[in-house]
Amino acid sequence: MKHILPLFTALLLVPLAALTAADLPQFTVPGHEADIKTLNEFHALHHDRAFTPCPLWDGWLPMATLWASEKKRGQYRAAFLDRRIDAEGYVSMQQHRGMAHSEGWPFPAWQQSTGAGFHFSTGGEAWAIQNFALKPLANTDGWEIRGAEVTGIDPVAGLKLRATGDVVSLTTPAFRCGTVVAPFARLEWAARGLPAESTPKLLWLLEGEAEWKFERHAGFPPLRDADGMRYANVPLYRQPGYAGMLRRYRIIFDHATGASIDLKSIITAIDTRHPITNPLFVRGSTEYFTWTRDLDFLRRNIARMRTALRFALDEFSVREQKHVRVPWVGHDGRSGLVSGLDGKNTQRFGHGVGNNYWDLLPFGAHDAIATMYLFDALQHFAQLERDIARHPDWNIPGDGQRFDADDLARLATEMRADFQRRFWNTGTGRFVGWVDIEGCAYDYGFTFVNLEAVHYGLASPEQAHSILAWLDGTRAVAADTSRGVDIYRWRFAPRATTRRNIETYVWPWFKPENIAWGDQVQDGGAVLGFSFHDLMARLKTNGPDDAWKRLREILAWFREVQSEGGYRAYYAKPGRGILQGGGPPGGLGMDQEFLESVLVPQVMLCGFLGFTPAADGFTTHPRLPKNWPALTITGICFQNQVMDITAYPDGRTEVIRQNGKP
Repeated sequence: MKHILPLFTALLLVPLAALTAADLPQFTVPGHEADIKTLNEFHALHHDRAFTPCPLWDGWLPMATLWASEKKRGQYRAAFLDRRIDAEGYVSMQQHRGMAHSEGWPFPAWQQSTGAGFHFSTGGEAWAIQNFALKPLANTDGWEIRGAEVTGIDPVAGLKLRATGDVVSLTTPAFRCGTVVAPFARLEWAARGLPAESTPKLLWLLEGEAEWKFERHAGFPPLRDADGMRYANVPLYRQPGYAGMLRRYRIIFDHATGASIDLKSIITAIDTRHPITNPLFVRGSTEYFTWTRDLDFLRRNIARMRTALRFALDEFSVREQKHVRVPWVGHDGRSGLVSGLDGKNTQRFGHGVGNNYWDLLPFGAHDAIATMYLFDALQHFAQLERDIARHPDWNIPGDGQRFDADDLARLATEMRADFQRRFWNTGTGRFVGWVDIEGCAYDYGFTFVNLEAVHYGLASPEQAHSILAWLDGTRAVAADTSRGVDIYRWRFAPRATTRRNIETYVWPWFKPENIAWGDQVQDGGAVLGFSFHDLMARLKTNGPDDAWKRLREILAWFREVQSEGGYRAYYAKPGRGILQGGGPPGGLGMDQEFLESVLVPQVMLCGFLGFTPAADGFTTHPRLPKNWPALTITGICFQNQVMDITAYPDGRTEVIRQNGKP
């Protein structure tokens, strides 16, 4: 089987940065020098690469790096101000070029979807060339072109046309695919000399139809000379009568006489947008402002933040549903696989499209992860709106339609209550991942869902204790593949899932049974960075001694790994598990595209010290293990200060600014 590439596979993969612990703020705990030295080395190993413009990590990497590095502040400031937001308010994934919706996740591609694609240029398509042997069209055989003459096929711009008539029409060769795998038609094109009154349109022909129906079309925005090459994602799924088997596309440009038009490609596109990008962008932008109090940033970004939040609330019917209900084609929560009586899977094309970091799993419909991230964003944005209202001196624009902070806080409270009822599985004593459009709940023992739910404050105290009792093996879930001590088989983190899954995936992952349990991150594997949520959940639920015990186990593992040459050398030895990274699937994620590994040391700042940044200052709530006489964290960059903070078991803290003044 040729695997699709899971997770974030198209990063520019470079070796981990050669920072030393001395280059970063230091953690110090008297009497525990060996463990804390290891933690400082861990922090240095993962800090420098902990950045990406992709919003998938906006809820994790900014909070883990902004306090420790001026460099990260500059990177995230630029990233948030440059983040693309479409006309409707959707925040772009901004990952890498793919063969699907241009603002969504790069796959599933049309090549994996019984779809069709016509590419006159493959410039910039390294990923598609590598994975699908994509080749450019060398001629216009099978095309019908009217009202224009072909002036060439350019290796960069693609098909080049000069309009000779007022109306130009381009009709693709015949193809055949279901509308379910083509909710969007995606064009990449450019135009020069196309006037403002031009209204480009896309028409489609269905199987069994002899004539084109001009009245049945979808418009898309025209381009001007300065726009250059642009994508148009045309939402055909919203059009009446768009159902059945597609046979051809027709593109029409009016008022076109004398214009030059370039068509690089047109493809059938899966809706690969993720419902989490908007809340994560809002959360990350709020995090940046809180740590920096960069008023210029807030003035420039506030309307975009409000637009992004409003899109999420409206698009996912959050006020009505009290949780995220994803309405997009392919995101109804049902598997892209159907298991037959013989135990073999058949593909259900168009179903099971990914919705978040765990991109092989069909989170969707009633989505627990998307609900968690929106809940978290609402709480932080409510506080930001309060701060803005309290500070007219900041001169923050009111555009983007201000939110009522109390209304957002009430909605978050309602979402917490709904989450605790809707997503709780009383039979297993833990949260499910999602509930599909038919009411079926999916529970594969998603440790990441459960630990993040505790961390974000969505779980009740009773639910939190039930979750940790399951993870610690003091109670067992009979249907699970992994129970008791085996849940921490990989030592550095719990398995991502505790029940074998060979039936519930996006359709291109159609032979999961061919990969052994634990050799795939999303099926019994583990991700290092999400041990942070484990540590924070333990601190909140069981107290600091339990969190410290777990952290020491992680540090002992890390010392052993480093003593044998690092992650790649250590896991090259048989029987230790298979690393993922740089393309091939594997069960363990800790380096290369797993940028979130930097989260683990943040338990010192966010957890044991309890440091909470705010627009008008910060608070600390120390919770130290019994055998810690003190905790010191140096070099905390907060707004325009750099501080060293020492916390003591009685809750006292000493703050020393690095200029020596308290």
